[in-house]
Amino acid sequence: MTCGALYPALVLCAATIAVHAQQPPAQARDPLAPRTSAADAATGPLHTATISTSDLAGSLRLYRDGLGMRVRGPLAVTDAVRKVQNTLWGIPPAKRWAMHLLDRPGVDTAVRIRLLAFDAPAPASRATWDPREPGPFTLGFPTTNLPELDAALRRLGFESLAPMEQSQIPRPDGTKYGLLESVFKGPDKVHAVGVSRLDGMPQLGPVDPASGHGGPAYSAQVVVNSDAIVRFYCDVLGLELRSDREWKSGPASAIGLPAGTPFRLALIYSPGASTGQLLLMDFRDGTAAASEVAPRPPNRGLGIYSFAVRSLDATAAKLRAAGVTVVGGPISYDSPDLGPHRAMTVLAPNGVIVELFEQDARR
Repeated sequence: MTCGALYPALVLCAATIAVHAQQPPAQARDPLAPRTSAADAATGPLHTATISTSDLAGSLRLYRDGLGMRVRGPLAVTDAVRKVQNTLWGIPPAKRWAMHLLDRPGVDTAVRIRLLAFDAPAPASRATWDPREPGPFTLGFPTTNLPELDAALRRLGFESLAPMEQSQIPRPDGTKYGLLESVFKGPDKVHAVGVSRLDGMPQLGPVDPASGHGGPAYSAQVVVNSDAIVRFYCDVLGLELRSDREWKSGPASAIGLPAGTPFRLALIYSPGASTGQLLLMDFRDGTAAASEVAPRPPNRGLGIYSFAVRSLDATAAKLRAAGVTVVGGPISYDSPDLGPHRAMTVLAPNGVIVELFEQDARR
């Protein structure tokens, strides 16, 4: 029924409008609520995170058995496609790997994991579990029931960096909400973060209504020059800096930081998106020693972030104008994980490979 249908309905509609007019906008309650439209996005949310591993069994135990993701693979990769992907991903031609694709049925917007299981193990790109060591280090999994997920991962034998932490996060309107976090040690020095927003706040990404678990919804990196990383993702790729704060770790940090450790926390989203974000942590009192191993395949760990773009040609032009190092492409090909598409890869300022692709709309 429209507001103009009947006089009683007019009264009801006017009262409803008045109530809604008194409600604060979403941004007043949630600092991470979208402020722009997805129609403005030249680059979409994080689509796929690639992990290189030498421990396929351990990876499947974590992501499939513990975190509830679906596994497809090993996918059939022809020699011709493998040659293209090795070039795009900076992998030496002689290296052999099997590809598994992990996703979450029922949550189409969850970040996918491309798992490359190498025949011969390579060094891990992160030397330690120290959260201050630079490089990509987490995938975040939103859940409505973190105690349940925490217990399930412990039963599977995964250790956490610290006990589950509950913290109070300020809202723009001056109130606070609760946040629960547990950070688990996964294979290849990849940290799996279980996170629950409390007090009626939306989770950090969509969850499966049946299980209450979702994700991956985001990935975090420790960076040394956060300004350069922000410029790369925002000024060049067109993502937006939605939250940018200075923090100090609490007395019971979920990632095992000493109390009072200062750091910048910058959250980068695609315009209009509520998931697929990147978290940048820049420690103000210095980081741990950086690994001498490059954070990209075939070295073990998180090494490729993949984003869909509206126009690969326009994106490529901006990347070249900004002097960004191109690893491979643009090239058109059909892969078992992305289907027919055009792709190119570049190096982010911290040495991580960023894959940008445009789907072939003709197929």
